[in-house]
Amino acid sequence: MNFEMKKHYQPQKVEKKIYSFWEKNGFLKPKKSKAKPFSILMPPPNANAPLHIGHAVFVTLEDILIRFYRMRGRPTLWLPGFDHAGFETQVVYDKKQKPDKNLSREQLYKDIWNFTQKNRKIAREQLKRLGASADWSREKFTLDKDIVKIVLDTFKKLYKDNLIYQGNRIINWCPYHQTSLSDLEVTHQEVEGKLYYIKYPFTNGKNYIVIATTRPETMLADTAVAVNPRDKRYKKLIGRKVVLPLVGREIPIIEDMAVDINFGTGVLKITPAHDPVDFEIGERHKLPLIQVIDKKGRISLDPQLITSKPDLKELDELPVSQARKIIVKILKEKGFLEKEEPYRHTISVCYKCKTPIEPLVSKQWFLKIRPLAKKAIEVVEKDKIRFYPKRYKKIFLNWMRNIHDWNISRQIVWGIRIPIFYCQKCKKIIVSEKKPKKCPDCGSKNLIPETDVFDTWFSSGQWPFAALGYPNGKDFNTFYPTSVMETGWDILFFWVARMIMLSLYRTKKIPFYNVLLHGLVRDKDRQKMSKSKGNVIDPLGVVKDYGADALRMALVFGTSTGSDIIISEEKIRAQRNFANKVWNASRFVFKNIGRDFNPKKIKPKLTKEDRWILKELKKTEKKITKAIENYRFHEAAEEIYHFFWHRFCDKTIEDCKKRLIDNDRETPKWVLWQVLYRSLKLLHPFMPFITEEIYQRLPARPKKALIVEKWEKG
Repeated sequence: MNFEMKKHYQPQKVEKKIYSFWEKNGFLKPKKSKAKPFSILMPPPNANAPLHIGHAVFVTLEDILIRFYRMRGRPTLWLPGFDHAGFETQVVYDKKQKPDKNLSREQLYKDIWNFTQKNRKIAREQLKRLGASADWSREKFTLDKDIVKIVLDTFKKLYKDNLIYQGNRIINWCPYHQTSLSDLEVTHQEVEGKLYYIKYPFTNGKNYIVIATTRPETMLADTAVAVNPRDKRYKKLIGRKVVLPLVGREIPIIEDMAVDINFGTGVLKITPAHDPVDFEIGERHKLPLIQVIDKKGRISLDPQLITSKPDLKELDELPVSQARKIIVKILKEKGFLEKEEPYRHTISVCYKCKTPIEPLVSKQWFLKIRPLAKKAIEVVEKDKIRFYPKRYKKIFLNWMRNIHDWNISRQIVWGIRIPIFYCQKCKKIIVSEKKPKKCPDCGSKNLIPETDVFDTWFSSGQWPFAALGYPNGKDFNTFYPTSVMETGWDILFFWVARMIMLSLYRTKKIPFYNVLLHGLVRDKDRQKMSKSKGNVIDPLGVVKDYGADALRMALVFGTSTGSDIIISEEKIRAQRNFANKVWNASRFVFKNIGRDFNPKKIKPKLTKEDRWILKELKKTEKKITKAIENYRFHEAAEEIYHFFWHRFCDKTIEDCKKRLIDNDRETPKWVLWQVLYRSLKLLHPFMPFITEEIYQRLPARPKKALIVEKWEKG
């Protein structure tokens, strides 16, 4: 490489060339060594869209660790991959491609496959632009045949162990997308609604009890009224019955601790088929399930009810929002509505289409989660898996102790089909990946496949062992359990918890030793980034304008582990200025030491100032090493920043400028070379491109590349 340096650093002309240099020379692959392996599995980005600023965060943090441990001589693997992302991808595909509604399932699946492979290629190049020093020869996709086989085998084993069952339970249902959703796929919106106070008469016709609700339309499916046993106001009413307004059905007054004494009148109408809390209360008290809202979000009344109550006929097949208005009108006319008042409250909506979620009782495939959670709790309690920041350990344990059975079914095309066939003659359920020739019980050939696919989290929950080639893969035997799982705190329960549970179940080992959680990315006003606010930062746009190194430093500088990440163009620009400072300081050093300089041929006569900077350098090396080992990246970044700018540039370089014109020029040259060389190593995990570019010009450099240099512990 040319020894000369241009006046200004131009990342656009450097970064692709440097990355190609690393890749072609095999520096991104783990080297054979007797040292303890260090490994990270990349949280697989969804293969459906370009990268966003959140991806830049995980790339930066994980790449810092990978480069740090690679330089420490450990066999280091960063395995990259992409997630098929089930529902998320199908929604994105539908929006972008607008497929023909008459497409067969097979053709739609094929089209989405091609869509993801295009996006996967784009995202891979974007990850490289950010400096992700991953081993691309090991790249995995959650729909790779070997991974799919492991996922299916896990289902079969769970089913055999009686941990999988098909049942009617309350789920989140999106009436627009016509599928069940996980809690992660549900967001919450505050709305201006109303609280309706409805009179429920006692069966003796004397007096009534008043119940407040935001959803009067669900009262048609009420099967009880509940009060809190600690509420003295209603103690004497427990065991009595009331008449359900409009319907005329008698329902009991029960007691349950789940009732909020402070909401409304302290009395709760129980609709087990249309509310998650009510469903649990219904299970505890063995209440019947009556469903009056269908999967399209419309009222669906039993014909017998319409016959006995003809005034309700106009409600049938109406959307919920319209039905609510009519029910309120009828309640008023019949004297059942005591009052209504404005009420601001939170509703659940689909995170994609914003359609209000309908809690419905639906026949789905569920995983009994408590037996798996028990083992996960044990390993975390014993600190076999450690959380950073530590506060997430308590949060994790609290959630795991209150976990519910997991709905693993999705009513979409894109994903891994649940390996079930139904015999239409004897109704036997057959677990098989391929269609059997006949039913093993009755011999019928009339077998229908399950069309539901797995929830994405079921397959991605097996990522740690599946991506490494469980059970006999060389990488699995070498790098599992992995060293660190780094991801956003917002998917602690939906992904991290499930990886721990499923990995323990299949491998009998923990999936990783450490869980490192980063915060959300916010703008300079601490507002969450969103397209609607217009405050989204495009990481690739930033890289084009300022360089990847500036973005990486900006993401860790001033942000403690687990805290929300404040990012702005001003902050990125400041780190671009630092990159220029590193470039210009290096340019000064090279200009004054010459291309043939060799530090080994010099016996320096150190001054007081020389000894001071070398001592400061050693202290800095120790601090940075300790900070990275403890995931305090902000401390490490700030330490090298201040050392290089304020101690090396402002003091040592200025001191050496005067001495370079004196007789003893060799000592200041030696000092400049030593400090720059070791500083480049300290900077490399944070600013890999500019440091490698400078290192390639360094006279008498010990290694072929900075990426495989030996780390200085101090």
